Amino acid sequence: MNYSSIIPLIGGESIAVMNKLNGQLPEEVLSYTGFADNDSHYINYLREKKNWKGEYVFLDEKTNHKPKKVDVVNTVCPCAGLSSLSQHNVRNEGHNDWMYESSHYVLGKIQPKVFWGENAPRLAMEPGKEVVEKLREIGKQYGYTFSVYKTKSLVQGYSQIRDRTFYFFWKGDKVPLLDYIHRPHQKIEDLLKSVKNVKGDPMSEVPNQKKPSDDPVYKYFLEKTGMTHAEFVEALPQPNMNLYDYMDYIGNETKGGSGKTYSGWYEVLEHVSKNEDELSGRWAKSLQRMIDKQKAGGSVMRKSTQFPKDFIGAFVGHYPSMLTHPTEDRFLSYREMLSIMYLPEDFELLNPKKFTNHICQNVPVKTAEDMMEQVIKFCENRLDLIDTDYILQDNKRKVHEYAQNSLQLDQFMI
Repeated sequence: MNYSSIIPLIGGESIAVMNKLNGQLPEEVLSYTGFADNDSHYINYLREKKNWKGEYVFLDEKTNHKPKKVDVVNTVCPCAGLSSLSQHNVRNEGHNDWMYESSHYVLGKIQPKVFWGENAPRLAMEPGKEVVEKLREIGKQYGYTFSVYKTKSLVQGYSQIRDRTFYFFWKGDKVPLLDYIHRPHQKIEDLLKSVKNVKGDPMSEVPNQKKPSDDPVYKYFLEKTGMTHAEFVEALPQPNMNLYDYMDYIGNETKGGSGKTYSGWYEVLEHVSKNEDELSGRWAKSLQRMIDKQKAGGSVMRKSTQFPKDFIGAFVGHYPSMLTHPTEDRFLSYREMLSIMYLPEDFELLNPKKFTNHICQNVPVKTAEDMMEQVIKFCENRLDLIDTDYILQDNKRKVHEYAQNSLQLDQFMI
């Protein structure tokens, strides 16, 4: 079995394909010039660590390129149009065009047995219906069925929640029913404690040089409890907590920290208001504003120092700069960030200060390995096939829905 990647970005999904094929390297990597920075880390890994001699092609520059015929093609097309952070109408979001363009190119020119990729959760929800319909139409044009698989990395046994959706084009007139994958998850603190930082390695640098305990609010919590940073993280009453979550919990312990008294917020506000340093002053103003807004029924942005307890939310946004180490009073190194996405120990992030967010624009390698295992099973005829051209599967709930192409025998007999 051989494969190519198109728009791999930082490469988590493509590395997963390589891993499941026992280290086999891609026949070629296809992309567009606009993704050169994102792709650069993966291409560097292939060239420098795997001695890959294959071709990396920009299709908008080499318009007459004849792609190699392969069994499988994978992609991580941008999903801004389907992102929960997008304020635009999904139907009109130009970023979705990359999904359509890459699908036309791969299915029309390469014609693999399977073309698959990862996208945002909304692909499997109401906002993504029109995108799915268009992708189905593209598949039919070239003789492919289509399926969508909604999942969560935490359910599959990994350390972050990360709701994602995978989509698949299958060569033929039926759709395979993919396995449902549920495992106990690896604890985020265990994952981070296993990472080895090496002196002199640029990936072992900690970009956020502030100490978590220098924050006046966190310092207050440590002094109040008499705990060290490591003890505090271990004693946290709930997974995936930050400073605001802990304020919620204070005074509401009997309700599991879910009360609406804001007693913890007022306690912290009173403390920081007594301090004279600038950071405490900013905290005081911010807390008062947030309390007032929440009491009025509004919502607030609750980004603050984040603690690695049991599991974390999706590793995006503020997590790279504000997630602490579980035992050391510091924030994360680049190597630890990469490990959260299960990238190899020798993987390097180029120009890390500028491109830290590229780690987040990624598929956790192990999550993608599970999906590639399903692709392999399909190619080896080890999955049940359903007589339909489209299936939507929800791994979290272990359910699927589909429209039948023809009357099934049991229905005919009834």
